[in-house]
Amino acid sequence: MDLAGAALPVAAAIVEVHEPHPLRLAAVAALLWPLIRVVGKRYTPSAWGDGGGLRAVVSDWLVLVGALATLRVLCGLQSVPAEAFTALSPALVLTAVCHQMIHRHLLAARRDGRALRHVLVVGEGPTIDAVVAQLAQRTDHEYVIVGSCPIGEDDVLSGVPVYARLPREEPETPEQDAATVLGAADELCADLVFVAPGRHLSGERLRRLSWAVHDRGCPIVVLPGIVEVARRRVRLTSASGLTLLHIAPPLRHGVPALLKEAVDRVGALLLILLLSPLLLLLALAVRLGSPGPAFYRQTRVGQNNTPFPMWKFRTMVVDADRLKSELEAANENDGHMFKMRRDPRVTPLGRLLRRYSLDELPQLFNVLLGHMSLVGPRPPVPEEVVRYNAVEMRRLHVKPGLTGLWQVSGRSDLSWQETVSLDLRYVDNWSPSMDVNVMARTVRAVLNGQGAY
Repeated sequence: MDLAGAALPVAAAIVEVHEPHPLRLAAVAALLWPLIRVVGKRYTPSAWGDGGGLRAVVSDWLVLVGALATLRVLCGLQSVPAEAFTALSPALVLTAVCHQMIHRHLLAARRDGRALRHVLVVGEGPTIDAVVAQLAQRTDHEYVIVGSCPIGEDDVLSGVPVYARLPREEPETPEQDAATVLGAADELCADLVFVAPGRHLSGERLRRLSWAVHDRGCPIVVLPGIVEVARRRVRLTSASGLTLLHIAPPLRHGVPALLKEAVDRVGALLLILLLSPLLLLLALAVRLGSPGPAFYRQTRVGQNNTPFPMWKFRTMVVDADRLKSELEAANENDGHMFKMRRDPRVTPLGRLLRRYSLDELPQLFNVLLGHMSLVGPRPPVPEEVVRYNAVEMRRLHVKPGLTGLWQVSGRSDLSWQETVSLDLRYVDNWSPSMDVNVMARTVRAVLNGQGAY
């Protein structure tokens, strides 16, 4: 697909503008495009399974444009015609589409228990439990743990089979550790070994173990112990033999933050103007559908724990807040939020508005006023925030959003832990491309209506 996507449109464009040697130029473009992808290791299994590969496709395409322009200058040809430049676009589009199709196919295969890699975990008992719990939260990765080699006598409470144990103290001969780990890997048919360094497994002992595992041809993955850090924030360097893992801070200031602010305000204004007939129609329907006002004003907590008035179309009866205390025992959420699948306070029209998130549209005015962002964490109510711990309070480091990872990942069907995890992933790893991805997924989530009640 990469070859065809680069060769055919370029050849057609060159013939159209009467460029000399059209077949040669098309052949160069066709071969250069997959070559750039090969150099960037874009055809490896890990690259196909990477959901953030769109950035890499665009980056490679820009390299292709620059390389072809440079070759034209070196060959003494004239400046690049607009038609030839435009003809490179199908290569970008086709490659991006193919990448997303393959990625979705891999995700579906992994959820069905296929396309998985068997993993043996080596580390202290509590660390093994933490690794198992973290991997069990999601199904979009390729790893399934088939066994463990704990260090010492700590219990492994996660239920992962314990093949053998390594001594706490480093053995007299390094071969003892290697024999135990490699024996477990062979017995369990493990494809790779996860090693979680700790007090009893680090430095020279870890180095010698990695030698033995690599000499057998088995890959080894060292877990640094950090979670929910996007790969783009991580950079590896070395100094005096030490491997250094640099983690960039979240994007909260500078040009990206100013760009997000501008997109929020301009986007909200344009959406309000575009959707104004729908907003008026919905306001009239709510007003006529049940006694009470068309809009519902509620105090929510925004960035840096600052309260603000949030607006929604009213979906409940007028005295819904008073009735909430009577329904606390029926709360179906396992955290600080209050959620009921069949809340008796919701009006018939309100159920329809909630299913397709139409009740959230007035929050565009909150975005326009700077209280909220188009994309961000779910805006909490004050009574939730007073029960937050230090980790949950981190959700308030950015503006809450009209939509977010919580909405495109299941909304009210999510557990409290899953909601917090998604919000913190956004807070720590925000980027403009993440916002674009969330907004694109929001359309499908709204039409699907899953978890909206």
